[in-house]
Amino acid sequence: MKKKMNISIIVAVIFSAVCVLGFVKNFEFCINALGKAAVLSVSTVIPAGFDLESNNQTEDKDNTDTAVSQPQSDAEESSSPVSAGQKSEPADSKNQTDGGDFTETPEDIRKLIENYTSKADKDKKDGAISEQTYKTSGVTQSYGNVRIKNVNDTQINIKKLLSEKADFTLSDKDEPSVLIFHTHTTERYQILDRDFYATGYTSRSEDPKQNVVRVGDAVCEQLEKAGVKVIHDTNIYDKKYNGAYNRSRAQIEKYLKKYPSIQIVLDIHRDAIELNNGTKIKPVAEIKGKKCAQIMIISGCQEKGNGITGFSDWRYNLVFAVQLQNKMESLFPGLTRPLYFCPRKYNMDMTHCSLLIEIGSDANTLEEAVYSGKCLGVSLAGLIKDYTEK
Repeated sequence: MKKKMNISIIVAVIFSAVCVLGFVKNFEFCINALGKAAVLSVSTVIPAGFDLESNNQTEDKDNTDTAVSQPQSDAEESSSPVSAGQKSEPADSKNQTDGGDFTETPEDIRKLIENYTSKADKDKKDGAISEQTYKTSGVTQSYGNVRIKNVNDTQINIKKLLSEKADFTLSDKDEPSVLIFHTHTTERYQILDRDFYATGYTSRSEDPKQNVVRVGDAVCEQLEKAGVKVIHDTNIYDKKYNGAYNRSRAQIEKYLKKYPSIQIVLDIHRDAIELNNGTKIKPVAEIKGKKCAQIMIISGCQEKGNGITGFSDWRYNLVFAVQLQNKMESLFPGLTRPLYFCPRKYNMDMTHCSLLIEIGSDANTLEEAVYSGKCLGVSLAGLIKDYTEK
């Protein structure tokens, strides 16, 4: 750790000298680059209590979201939704997404928006919300549609991972093959699309019509339309934040015992990204002319010295993660943030196709997140179809 720190300091000093001498004329570029070298960007899936030095995971120590301090990204990032060039989708997504109801605001959400709008004039601004489209910032490697932020020592080959077969077979279409649940069930979204969050806003709610459960409903709806049997577990596991993963794990074990046909297990969350000045970041993309919340797939890893145990089969999960991101990006370009390949487990050891998925942040609207849930459902159904028809 000290060696890495010394190298970073040396690089920063040399780069500063270059800027001062005039080799780099754009002073703002120098400052931004040095800022990126100095900032450690941590996803909120890292619970409070995780020691980044020792990599010893101590689960959920408080009842609040872990704020992420994240710098403004490089020139390839955008502070507004992606360009119109990303609106088109390949033909194999059209049957399920061309219907008017795919992009239309669901009736229950439309009513929520109307209700909140009628009271919005009383809201007082607490902090700013800024839109951002994540593309290549933080990416350590990419191939085709797949972009990965690898914070492990383990090196990976995306091309090879894409060529491998995920450990998934659909033996009985009448039995459930997918389980969707939410360890942090009460994670909530904004209702109104505006450039600020209001005083008194709470990022947690037990109302399944306003939290990640509603997003899970959207995923399930698309899977069911495609003929994929799915179970949506809507139990609340984070009434007490500490121990939520242990509680959700116990329930997953029951489902897997009752339905051995389940192979794909998705723990759907929402992220929280906040700058040091209190500005909340909402990751967005534009799909079929409609704004949605960007999705980040989390895939874990066990390696020597990282403190993770009982997850020696992690590579199976990574194969599935890479192929799911590839499918999402092929059908809905710009939908995903870089895949986060990290030294975590988060119950991903339960099956070879278990992943944690972050849909948007607490600055995204429920409508944006639900729309992304639809896109995820269509993509997952498409990937399953690819495997069952081989």
